Amino acid sequence: MTSPFQRSEHSARKKMTTLSFEFFPTKTDEGTDNLLKVRDELAPFNPEFFSVTYGAGGSTRDRTFAIVKAIQERGIAAAPHLSCVGDSKADLRDLLTRYKELGINRIVTLRGDLPSGSGLASSELRYANELVEFIRAETGDHFTLEVAAYPEMHPQATSFEKDLQNFVRKVKAGADSAITQYFFNADSYFHFVDRVRAMGVDIPIIPGIMPITNYSKLARFSDSCGAEIPRWIRKQLEAYGDDSDSIVKFGEEVVTDMCRRLLDGGAPGLHFYTLNQSKPSLAVWKNLI
Repeated sequence: MTSPFQRSEHSARKKMTTLSFEFFPTKTDEGTDNLLKVRDELAPFNPEFFSVTYGAGGSTRDRTFAIVKAIQERGIAAAPHLSCVGDSKADLRDLLTRYKELGINRIVTLRGDLPSGSGLASSELRYANELVEFIRAETGDHFTLEVAAYPEMHPQATSFEKDLQNFVRKVKAGADSAITQYFFNADSYFHFVDRVRAMGVDIPIIPGIMPITNYSKLARFSDSCGAEIPRWIRKQLEAYGDDSDSIVKFGEEVVTDMCRRLLDGGAPGLHFYTLNQSKPSLAVWKNLI
């Protein structure tokens, strides 16, 4: 039986927790129609915003804009991703103007992935802190600026200490909040937050949450982006083989338990990487509320 204190604590946590979801632009009209259905399924849960990713070197620029526009027209705050690698200042300036005209007031600012065969030297802005500075210089405080955080270190960072310094540099450039790369070890988040708080960072740091629905895809993506899947989770998922129902059930339990620990430990909210699906993220969120 739940005590009155526990109910009160749960209600307070629910009230204070922010929720957001991430989409990626699709390549087909059918995919876009499905994405908008997912948007409508998630909207009743009152997310603070929906973010939309931006392909390497701005490769999805037009599709990202179209999805952001469709979300915003639904009456929900949209937060486009914007990266600097591969885009000129003129391109970025034009996009910022278009987003302002659309009523957008939040942007997820990233360095971005390097397009194949290109290098940082080809870009006017090379790092995320430079992009934050550029947006602030162009638009003042119009946009709430989110930056990325890597509790388990950016895969291209030369050391954890330098990665922490890079994060602090982005915050000092004018970031308002941060969203982390996904992880499956809550301690990595708490350690990261403790370290950057000691370095003077006081902005909200929102954990990025990846539901587990397909082990082989998750393993490949995690290996490439530097997100560690703890050995005990890997071994259990491997043991299920092609039993997708067991994978989904186990994944829901693991991610729910981690999210509960994150929120109880002071995380200000959760940002779900939906992979353009509603059910996996909502299954976890409903367990928490």
